Amino acid sequence: QVQLVESGGGLVQPGGSLTLACTASGSVSTIYSLAWYRQAPGKERELVAAISTAQGTTKYEDSVKGRFAISSDNTKNMVSLQMNSLEPEDTAVYCCDAASWRDGKGIDYWGQGTQVTVSS
Repeated sequence: QVQLVESGGGLVQPGGSLTLACTASGSVSTIYSLAWYRQAPGKERELVAAISTAQGTTKYEDSVKGRFAISSDNTKNMVSLQMNSLEPEDTAVYCCDAASWRDGKGIDYWGQGTQVTVSS
């Protein structure tokens, strides 16, 4: 089992910045990828950014490229999402996801989510 706790959401004006953090505990050695997803009201959940824990390889959703940066600190079992130049369209609940592999099976674990609101 992996437990995820997120922090850092809130209200910010357009053009502002926020940093989200997610700390993992439990069977962290089984995690091979960490990611941030978001879901806005009336929309499907979408992948925002992901990072592989071994190589540090990253990928981003097109609309956040150049504005968001995902990073991980394996010593602290933490993944962060630095969000710059925020737009109202970034308003959503952001959730941390840990993809793990154990006993021949892949399992996704999710945090509780944190609200990000971009508004003037």
